Amino acid sequence: MERDERLYPISEEKFTELVLPIIEASYRGKGRPVEVSHYQVFCGILYILRTGCPWRDLPAEYGYWHVVYDRFSRGSERGLWAKILLELQKGAGIRFNEVIMSITSDSFTPKRV
Repeated sequence: MERDERLYPISEEKFTELVLPIIEASYRGKGRPVEVSHYQVFCGILYILRTGCPWRDLPAEYGYWHVVYDRFSRGSERGLWAKILLELQKGAGIRFNEVIMSITSDSFTPKRV
């Protein structure tokens, strides 16, 4: 079955080759088996980032929205999504510059690292 490219912007083969090893390496120990595949969660996160829709409006095709949100949140705390971004950019030959932002009530100061 062919998947809609708008909902699944990366093929499952490319995901397995490039992204899945990074995700699996970020887990410290074994837990219970995942209910929603890493591929569905990753594509669901890309959908949220691309469309800007609220988590609760995530299409059911990606699994229950709260499961996807929890995995996004926990991955963010571990720096997983930054690692994936850096690895994908490295493979594409793109240089990534981190920007640290200092925000106070009266100013906004971006600082390049």
